[in-house]
Amino acid sequence: MDAPDTRSTPEDRYDPVFLHSRREAILIASAWAVGLVWAVPYCYLNGYGLPPGDVGTTFGIPTWLFWGILIPWIAADLFTAWFCFFYFVEDDLGEDQAGAEAATSQIPSEAAS
Repeated sequence: MDAPDTRSTPEDRYDPVFLHSRREAILIASAWAVGLVWAVPYCYLNGYGLPPGDVGTTFGIPTWLFWGILIPWIAADLFTAWFCFFYFVEDDLGEDQAGAEAATSQIPSEAAS
């Protein structure tokens, strides 16, 4: 007798909505961590404790602020646009449950007061 094949992939065990959500959450958390690991040490090492005369400028902004805050902020904005428009998967969540519409119709309206 052959043993049943108990090997399964995550796609077989979990709902696709969960898999997409988990993948997107991991990507967002990773992007946040990269930004943190860049911005905090860079700003600390290049901007903290410098005498005022030693602070260089880039486009009139202190260099440590330009490279440690502004550029990562712009990169985060570009990442967010890419994520929202090209990577994010809008999943079908199925049909509404039977009582969901009845529960929302019982919410009192502000117009009645």
